[in-house]
Order: sequence, then C-alpha cells, then structure tokens
Amino acid sequence: MRENIGFALEVRGVGKREVLRRVVETAGRLELSDLLDRKPAQLSGGQRQRVALGRAIVRDPRVFLFDEPLSNLDANLRVEMRAELLRLHRALGATMIYVTHDQVEAMTMGQRIAVLHEGRLRQLGSPAEIYQRPADVFVARFLGNPGMNILTGVAEVKKGRGKGDGGRVAHCGGLQVPLALPDYAGDLQLGVRPEDVSLCPPGGGVGDADVTVVEPLGSETLVHLEADSQRLVARLPGIAAAAPETRVGVHIDGARIHLFDAAGARLG
Repeated sequence: MRENIGFALEVRGVGKREVLRRVVETAGRLELSDLLDRKPAQLSGGQRQRVALGRAIVRDPRVFLFDEPLSNLDANLRVEMRAELLRLHRALGATMIYVTHDQVEAMTMGQRIAVLHEGRLRQLGSPAEIYQRPADVFVARFLGNPGMNILTGVAEVKKGRGKGDGGRVAHCGGLQVPLALPDYAGDLQLGVRPEDVSLCPPGGGVGDADVTVVEPLGSETLVHLEADSQRLVARLPGIAAAAPETRVGVHIDGARIHLFDAAGARLG
C-alpha cells in the first residue's frame, strides 16, 4: 500500500526520501499507518477508499474533485466515509468539489450545493437555503428523504360568509388548503415537507385521506396517505398509532407550504 499511495509522486520524479515522508504523513492523517505494508487485497472496502484518498492527498492539491466516491460502498461504510471526508476537509482546508446523486451526501457534506438537472443549473445555495426555499419542483423533490410532497390543484377565491373576497384556497383533490396568495388564481402545485404534515380525527384539518402504508422507523414513522387522486407522506415522531386502510384527517402547517406554478417554478 505504501507504493500505491506514493505512485503519483514517483512518476513526477520526487525524491525517495520526500516520497516516504509524504506517504507516512498522509497515512497518519487517514489512520492507515499500521496498514502500509499490506496489499490491496488485504484491505476492507473502507480502507481501500481511504487509500484512494491518500493518493490524491499526498500530491497536496489546491482543489479536490470527487465523482461519487462512496457509491460502491455499503450503507455503514458510506456513513463512516462521509464523516471521514468532513474531518479531512476541516484538516486540509482545501476546496472540495463533490459530485453525487445522493441528496443525503449533498445535505450533510455540502457548504454550497449546485443542483443540476438536464444540463441546467436549477439552484445554487447553502443546504438550508435549498431545503427551506427550493426554486422549483425538481429541487423540492430531490432534497429531503422522503422528498417534498407535491400536490396539484387550483387556487380559487375562498367563499366567505359575507360579500367580497374571502381569500384564496387551493383545491387539491379532497384537500382544501388556505393560501396566502391574494392575487393568484389558476392551476398550481402545492409543496409541503413530510414533517409539516400531521394527522387528526376525520373531519378536521384540511380534509380526509386514507392511510395506505405505514413505515415505523423507530425514532419516526412515515405514513403514506391518499386523498382522492393526491398522494402524500407524513413524518410523525416515534412509533405512530396509524394503521393501513383507516381514514384520518390531514393537517398541513399553512406557514410551511411552498407554492409553484403549473410549470413547476416557485411562486412568491
């Protein structure tokens, strides 16, 4: 493994003593010092990934380009290597450009995220900015696990008790969601994060829905709902008491909804 890490330096004609110094220093950073005499076949998947990092680090580049470096690792190793890369980034202080299709990696590792789709930059910003204020429906669905619920509907004037405009409401299948867009009417797409959806008794909230699937995950439960033609997921804390094939009321936090036009661009 020692020769593997130092190969790029040897090709460049760096002296043997300097190569050894840099290899030992790099191995120490990656906690590989005890493995320098092993062959690649004697290393675990995570150790091989760190050796690959070492080949780059030993050259002391100003910019690192990672192209889905964790895609071939199992789930546990991906978690371990994400932490390793974050620690390494802080230690080296170098710019790292990281390409990934995994939104969890993007959210947990990125300081600035560029969301690309079909060759076009859809949004650029911090993880918090992109998660809390997605520019369009594609970004909204991509960031988050599960992604944002997108309901299709029509914005109309809410019927008031007296004369005049009673505000706006989005009719999304069996759900009627009040809107804070006084000047908008017509087709739209309404987005809401699973954590901003909760359940209540039938007849309450913004409408009723059928529970189709329940996924208990220990610390949280994902409840899949269907309201007429609309499908959405609620993320509930702990082990929720919801059961499939039951009817529930749906509550949506009106202050946390996201509105997009029929083409998917953000409104407001």
